[in-house]
Order: sequence, then C-alpha cells, then structure tokens
Amino acid sequence: MYKEFYSLRANPFNVNPDPRYLFLTRHTEEALACLTYGIQSRKGFVLLTGEVGTGKTTLINKLLEWLRLQQVPTAFIFNSRLNTTQFLDYMMADFGIPCDSKSKSQILLRLYNWLLDRYRAGETAVLIVDEAQSLTDEVLEEIRMLTNLETFTDGLARNTGKLDSIVSGLEKMTGGGTPAQKITYDLQVPKDLGPANKTIKGQLAIPEPTAVAMLETQRMLFSPTKDYPDFADFLWADSIPKLLQARLIETFENYDIVHAPLRIADLGQTDFQLLIDVRRFRIATDSVPAAEIGLSARIVDKNGKIIASRLFEDSQKFDGVEPPAAVAAFSEAFGRIAKDMIAWTVQAL
Repeated sequence: MYKEFYSLRANPFNVNPDPRYLFLTRHTEEALACLTYGIQSRKGFVLLTGEVGTGKTTLINKLLEWLRLQQVPTAFIFNSRLNTTQFLDYMMADFGIPCDSKSKSQILLRLYNWLLDRYRAGETAVLIVDEAQSLTDEVLEEIRMLTNLETFTDGLARNTGKLDSIVSGLEKMTGGGTPAQKITYDLQVPKDLGPANKTIKGQLAIPEPTAVAMLETQRMLFSPTKDYPDFADFLWADSIPKLLQARLIETFENYDIVHAPLRIADLGQTDFQLLIDVRRFRIATDSVPAAEIGLSARIVDKNGKIIASRLFEDSQKFDGVEPPAAVAAFSEAFGRIAKDMIAWTVQAL
C-alpha cells in the first residue's frame, strides 16, 4: 500500500534493520570509524553499547557490508542465547571451518591452525556478537579465552592471525543503565591579534577541514596510545575538524569582522578558499606532556588554482596529564598557529 501510494521502491517499514537506510550522524560516523579502525589496527576486542533503538544492529550490518567488500573472513553471531558448545559450533560453521570432532580441544586446535593459515594469506578474521548482553558468563569467559589463543599464536608467528572480536549490546553490559555525564571542553581563541594593518581581500571561505578517521572524534587523543582515567569523560565541544573550523573562523572575525571568512555552505561561489587538513591534534606523552597541533593549509582561488600552501605546527608543554591543563595548552598552541595563519593568508591574498 505504501509503496504504491508514495511511489516507493521498497517497503519502508521492514522489521529487520536495513543498512541501506542508515543515516550517518556525527555520532554514528564516529562509532563506525572506531569499529573499522579497531579491525584495521587489530585492537582485539571492540565493545559497542547503546540504549534500545539507537541503531546498534543496523550499524553492525553496515560494518558487515564493508567487511564483505574487503573480503574479510567474518563470523556473525546474532542469536546470543547459546551455551559454550553451541557458541563454538556456530562460530566455526560461520567461519566455514570444517571440524568433524565435537571435542572442545579439537575445535580450538582447528581454529588455531585456521588462524595461522589466514595470517599467512595476509588476512584478518573478525568475530561479531550481537545482543551480547544475553550471553552467559560461561560464554563470555570463552570469548575472553580466545584472546589467550591469539596471544599464543602471535608468539609463534610474530604477530600472526588475530581473531578480532566485536561485541554489541545494551548499556547494562558495562555495568549500568545511565551513562556517565561527559564533560565538554572548548578551544580558546587568541585575544590579542593586534591592529588589522591589512584587510582580507575578496570573499574567503573556510570549509570543514579534512582529517583521517581517527581524528574525526571528540575524544582526546594520545601518542603513544594509552588510557588515562582523568580523560574517561572528556569530550571536545565538537569533532576535532569542526572545532578547528569554528575557532579559525572566530579568530579571523576578531581580526577583520568586515571581511570575515564564511563556511563554504553559507554561500555559493567564493573568491578564495582556505583548505585545512588536520595532521595532528594530540597529547604527546613520551617525556614531558605536550599538546601537539599540525595543520596543512592551502589557499585556492575560484578556479581551483593553488595560490599558497604551508604547514603549520606548534606544541605547548604542560604539567600533569589532566583535562584543564591539557586544554589550556592546546589553546595556547592553537592561538599561535591561528595568528600565523592570519598573517600568512592576508599576505598571500
């Protein structure tokens, strides 16, 4: 009825989640990027949690599409009400691993040999468990024990075939229904920009900066990667590229409000565009903690010709790996970069 009346190609009210109709908000994009990053970087276990109806299964189906395109061996367990034997049988069958024996030791030995074969073929194996909050403690422990298998395999074959696992379930999997309140932090723009000796010529636009998937996040990033409890509830006010775009535009406005740049979506044709690519935006903790920012900038005209290009890098050391001190350091480093970028842009135009 709906298809005929509204001239639709497919029924819009299917019961099963359909990844074709997944709407990628900023948060779902970040979740999908984290899942793919976890697989590509072989992080081992990845946990996806959320309340009922937030699209966890649809997101998993979208991930499965990507895994099929990448030809990644995958086992997808969508019915988590299984005992240990049933779980292992289902996993082996979905991976397509033949095993005539029902002995647990023989099943694990066959899985171990299969993972070695996958490594030698340059492949990664992924196990996905949906509705994981229904798993029994025994099955959860069995999944955990698979990490011992991959560690043992790594030792034999120098980082050999890992079994990456993604478990998806309700918030209660992590020990509580109401998630902890996140604390948002913002970059501060530089206060003293001095007199505007030269105005910005023409209409300039600053589109949203480009960045690798890992930088499309609101969380604080560290190098080397490590979890810091003080940053568990930390969030930037927006994703890193959008945050930088907003604060750069604000800084340009403070310099020359009459000729302030606009977002590319605010108007059609512009005279020039300031294109930013985010290279680094992280805390380096090798010795003294320091906020590091790296931005690659290009100015192009309306025909796409590059007028000027430059790499802007700055860092600011700070004491104590704590959110307030880190944010203040990022603001100082950003302030110096923003001032240099304004002077460079005005000179280039």
